[in-house]
Amino acid sequence: MTDVNDDVRDDAPAGRELLRVEGVAKSFPGVRALDGVDLSLRAGEVHVLLGENGAGKSTLIKMLSGAHRPDAGRILVAGGPADDPVATAAPDGLHEVRIRSAQDAERLGIATIYQEFNLVPGLTVAENIFLGRQPRTALRLIDKKTMRARAAELLRRVRLDVSPDTPVAELGIARLQMVEIAKALSLRARVLIMDEPTAVLTSEEVETLFAIVRELRDAGVGIIFITHHLEEIGALGDRVTVLRDGRSVAEVPAGTDEDELIRLMVGRDIAEQYPRQRPEAPGAPLLRVRGLTRHGPNGTPVFEDIDFEVRAGEVVGLAGLVGAGRTEVARAVFGVDRYDAGTVEIDGQALVPGDVRAAMRAGLGLVPEDRKGQGLVLDASLQDNLTLARLDRDTRGGLVDRRGQRRAAAEVAGQLKVRMSGLGQHVRTLSGGNQQKIVIGKWLLADTRLLILDEPTRGIDVGAKVEIYQLVNELTAAGRAVLMISSDLPEVLGMSDRVLVMAQGRLAGELSADEATQDAVMELAVRPAGASGPRHTNESAMEGSDVR
Repeated sequence: MTDVNDDVRDDAPAGRELLRVEGVAKSFPGVRALDGVDLSLRAGEVHVLLGENGAGKSTLIKMLSGAHRPDAGRILVAGGPADDPVATAAPDGLHEVRIRSAQDAERLGIATIYQEFNLVPGLTVAENIFLGRQPRTALRLIDKKTMRARAAELLRRVRLDVSPDTPVAELGIARLQMVEIAKALSLRARVLIMDEPTAVLTSEEVETLFAIVRELRDAGVGIIFITHHLEEIGALGDRVTVLRDGRSVAEVPAGTDEDELIRLMVGRDIAEQYPRQRPEAPGAPLLRVRGLTRHGPNGTPVFEDIDFEVRAGEVVGLAGLVGAGRTEVARAVFGVDRYDAGTVEIDGQALVPGDVRAAMRAGLGLVPEDRKGQGLVLDASLQDNLTLARLDRDTRGGLVDRRGQRRAAAEVAGQLKVRMSGLGQHVRTLSGGNQQKIVIGKWLLADTRLLILDEPTRGIDVGAKVEIYQLVNELTAAGRAVLMISSDLPEVLGMSDRVLVMAQGRLAGELSADEATQDAVMELAVRPAGASGPRHTNESAMEGSDVR
């Protein structure tokens, strides 16, 4: 089998410097995003770029890909021709370059795979791979046969078993990731920048991605790899550059201790990664779900016979493999999707199925898995997003109390330590961690009593994670409750008072905090539908019982 090595540039000997960033600075209105950043990248290495949300990572990679221009400093690359208008000769075989566009970056051999994929859903896989660079016939028409053949070869090299004619809209996240890598290979990139590529992948998909990255590294490609998963650094990286507050504060080997990496990132020691403060005894049930069932278009259950409750003062984790039905249950409970059978009760009062407003009035809030697509109005201000869920309360006689909104938004933004230039800043311009704080803050201002968190820390740095965990503690200490869905199993185990495990659309079991281990959760998560075994491993029936 031909591997990815066959379609990358081999004109850079291993160890040769491919890219150097010197003293780069960039400011936006009210924000100093970068302030003297240095970075170097060699052929045949994975250089990890580490930092909290808002540290400047995204701004830096957008400079390297032509989306932003630096205010100061310089960028140098290897091998730029002397007559290239974006390159100026410099020592050490490098050339100083001005990257004004994506085309400039492409010509210099730099390809970037962003968290938000740069793909067109209405086009096919082949059309996306060669968008703007389609092979042409002698008559200058698009040579679709050649394009399909080249795309098929690239897909084979990234181990993606789909037709080049498949519409991109039909692909899941993991496959979209591989299409982006295939597109980068088609550019014959020498420098590949990967922004949080594993954020939404399963462990098996991560291993496949890592294998491809290692093949690219062995072929001499230099890879800048951005991640918040510290365990990935030692498994894949060679060097690490740490950014903090727009500055490069350290360059260390990839084998550096995780505690030291955290200290470099956040500027302080974090004594406990999962600082859950468990209640002595939970209160009365706030949420009770009974017999919840929903069928798909073909009659197959999406989820079936779901029973659980969440009590005041506790965090209940909902674990399971991808596709187990966890998000679908959360959406049904909150009223986003209708269900075919069962009941959802808040304080003993049944909610109307499929009615989000009724759920909100009853004190439910949902922080969705897709915070950008479903949790935020990206082109609205921080103030408007924070006060969105309480708009009815802030409106009198058809007029909105903007002064009251501003006061409330400022208070919660300060409480959550949101990094911003002001309440008028568009949410789109915030880092991922600060965007997530806005989604949570919206429900705090709405006086939510039970908050459903779906993948609450996905794509968020360790410092912001701990801040969100502390917020969860504050919510439960005040008598509120949290239902937390997470694919990060250590997070579920570290922050939950009880863990419910779903498998194939059904609840496979319940574990107390003491019983919940990775092995115990996974044993339930892979249980076939209908398999025998205790529904609650502590042998206490939830229905009508005060025993956790």
